[in-house]
Parts: sequence; C-alpha cells; structure tokens
Amino acid sequence: MDYIKQYDIEKTKYEEFKKNQIKLDISRGKPSKKQVDYVSAVFKKAENEYDLYSNRIGDDKQDLGNYGLLTGITELRKLFGNLLEIPNENIIIGGNSSLNLMYDILVINLLFGNPQSDKPWNKFDNIKFLCPTPGYDRHFMMTDHLGFEMINIPMTPNGPDMDMIEELTASDASIKGIWCTPLYSNPDGYVYSDDTVERLAKMYTAAKDFRIFWDNAYFTHHLVPGKINRISNIIKLCEKYGNTDRVYQFSSTSKISFPGAGVSLIASSNSNIKHIQDHFKYKIICYDKMNMLRHAVVFRSKEDVELHMEKLSEFNRPKFRMVLDIMDRELEGYKQYLHYTRPQGGYFISLYTMEGCAKRTYELCKDAGLIITNVGDTYPYGKDSKDSNIRIAPTFPELEELEKAINLLTCCVKLAILEKLV
Repeated sequence: MDYIKQYDIEKTKYEEFKKNQIKLDISRGKPSKKQVDYVSAVFKKAENEYDLYSNRIGDDKQDLGNYGLLTGITELRKLFGNLLEIPNENIIIGGNSSLNLMYDILVINLLFGNPQSDKPWNKFDNIKFLCPTPGYDRHFMMTDHLGFEMINIPMTPNGPDMDMIEELTASDASIKGIWCTPLYSNPDGYVYSDDTVERLAKMYTAAKDFRIFWDNAYFTHHLVPGKINRISNIIKLCEKYGNTDRVYQFSSTSKISFPGAGVSLIASSNSNIKHIQDHFKYKIICYDKMNMLRHAVVFRSKEDVELHMEKLSEFNRPKFRMVLDIMDRELEGYKQYLHYTRPQGGYFISLYTMEGCAKRTYELCKDAGLIITNVGDTYPYGKDSKDSNIRIAPTFPELEELEKAINLLTCCVKLAILEKLV
C-alpha cells in the first residue's frame, strides 16, 4: 500500500464528511424509535384487551394497586424463573433499573457485609473488584464511586482470563467481587464458555464472602436466526460446588420492553435473598406492581418473550450486518493493524484499532459530527492503556443514518492509522 497516496484519498473523503456534518450519536446501546414504537403497540394492544385498572388482583390475591409484595408479583417471578431456569422463590422483581439493584447490593455489602462476611466490606483497609475489560462503563463507575480498587482482567472470546482470576482470588482476601456480563458481553459480544462459568463457580477464593455480580442483561437478545446461545446456569453450578451464596444474578426488560420503564430482577440463593429482603425492607415497601402487571399481561409465558425477542431482532439484525459489511469492505487493507468482533447477539461491536489511534479516531469523528463512545470508557478509570478499543452501538439510528456513520467511522479509523504510518 502506498501510505502517502492512501492518506491523501482518505483525507479528501474526510473533508467532505466534515463539510456535511452528519450530527449523529451512536455512543450508547439504545433501541431505535421504530423498536420502541413497536413495543408500545404491543403493550397498547394487550392493555386494551385487559383492563389493568379494573383487574388488579393477580396470582398473589392482593390488590396490586396497593402496598405490599416486596419481592414482586408471582407472575413475573415465575416468568423469569422459567426463562433463566431459576426457582421463582429465588427471584426478586425490582423497579425499572437493574443497575439500581446492583448499586443497592454493593452498598449492602459495604455497610453490612453478606452472610459469609465477618465484617462489612467497608471495614477493610482496602477492597478490590475484578473488572473484565473491556467492559460496561457503568459497572466500573459504580465500583469506582464506592471506593473499590479495580483490577483489569483481560477478556477472551471464551470470557475473562480465568487463570489470572483464579490466581488473584486465591491469594488476596481483599478481592471481594467480579463484574460479569456472560452472554454477549458489553462491548465485545463474547459468550462465556461452559468451562469459564464452571471455573467461576468452583474456584477457591481467599475471601469467603467473595461475590460474582452476574449481569445477564442480554440473555434473550439473539441476532442470528436459528442460533440461540446459552450459558451454563451459574446459580446451579455454585450450589453444586458448595459455593451456594457466591453469585448475584441481575437482568431487566430494558431492551425487551421500555428502556428506563421496564422491570428488573435479582436472583440468588435462599440465604442471599433473605439477606437482601432483610435490608430492602428498610428502604422500600414495594416496587411498582402495576408496571409489573402491565408486563405480565403482555408476557404470559417464556414462549411469548422468545417470540417477541425474535421480532425485535429484526430491527437490529440488518444494522449489525451492515456495519460488519462496511467494515469488511472499507478496512480490508488494514487487517494487519486492527480487528473487530462479530457478535451473535447483544447491542455492541468492538473495534480494536492500531494502538495509539482510538482517541484520534474519536476526535476525527466528533469534528465531523459523529459521537461515539468516549475512548477509555470501556475500561476502569476511563483508561485504555493501549488506546485501541472503540465501542460501536449500531441499534439506535435507522439504516440510512447508520450507513453514513459507519462510512465516516471507517474513514476516521483509516486516517488515524495513516497519520501514524506516513
């Protein structure tokens, strides 16, 4: 490749992009307006057929428009129990945010410890949290805000580096937990292998009160027709290996129903669920049960959710396909300098550009009107030591806008690399 000539070509293309200013933000994994419109129509139809406000008595034989049922309504506990293969008595249905539940559980452990703790976590001189990277920025923001020292664990296509995790947790009792997004990880879209999940469940940890924060956000968010990826049941495996209380599993309907207006859940062992209830009762009487009922009316069975999610995948599948097709075409001559993931589900694609080029790519995109995820946000403390990872969130724009955005992004990626080479 004639780098100088190619630089001139890409620079000319970039100046044209810059002149036209596309004004698009693809920094977050948000559903599109069309998807939210579709979900709205589904809910409206169900609510027209079932008068929520006149039929407030559910399976619990209580008025769901009144106080009560801290653990949520039985209909949804059964539904998620079937979806996740967890006994419904081991599930608490929360409000609209699984992040809120994660934060609450971290705070409970900090202030009071958990059933295996000799003392609250905040009574230790130093507490640490393992962070598979790249990962979800809001996980890292939480543990940073609450005073944990965060330790980077490299991700692989099979999940986090288990040799490193086993070595660290076996020797350091100040390591209290780990973040995991096991199915279609954010941002790589990787799926934890059976071996990875089993090793997490059975490994020895110096901290007897060590906890896995299992953010199963994308458990039913598949993209490839006929390809349903499954992960091993971490709760059952922890029980099998005598570490019954090790895991807290979280999920929500944020990308099943309405972002910010769905329902969330935490699932765990009998002991952990009781411990959580014992602390939750001081902060809340119950979550929004009318919203729970609204979801229970729409999703009456596991099959209802799966059919609904297949429909939603039709909104996102063409977008992922187009992004990968454009990158395959535009970045063909640059494969020695970069690589990117090909997720089979979830909401993100990871692009790893030449080291030292991600921030420059971000700047070029921003100057031409395209906002991508802040470089470094997918790492603890906002620091990507290689300045390489770029998170692509294809789901929010419509295809025409997305096509322009990815053509611009690939132009910026090439330009940033060529600036290093010429």
